[in-house]
Amino acid sequence: QVQLVESGGRLVQAGGSLRLSCAASERTFSTYAMGWFRQAPGKEREFVSGITWSGGRTYYLDSVKGRFTISRDNAKSTVYLQMNNLKPEDTAIYYCAAVRTASTEYHRTYDQRQKYDYWGQGTQVTVSS
Repeated sequence: QVQLVESGGRLVQAGGSLRLSCAASERTFSTYAMGWFRQAPGKEREFVSGITWSGGRTYYLDSVKGRFTISRDNAKSTVYLQMNNLKPEDTAIYYCAAVRTASTEYHRTYDQRQKYDYWGQGTQVTVSS
């Protein structure tokens, strides 16, 4: 059982930056692909960004490309989401998720939330205008 704990969410003004962290309890963290999803009030949970187990490939929602950067530190069992130039529409609860799968499979399924096996409790990001 993998436990994921997100942190770093807070209230920030539009144009500001935040870095979210997701710490995993699993020693074999390096074998999991990781994703960030978000859910705004009244909306479906949507994919934001994903990264393969090695960090060699990353994926982004179109609306965050060029503003958000996902990275991971396997030695610390942590995945990060650097968010720059934040906009009010980025306001949501942000969740990290983990899946153990081959990179070829992850390339096809990275944005499908049902494919992820483990989820954190989420961290609130609020962007004021």
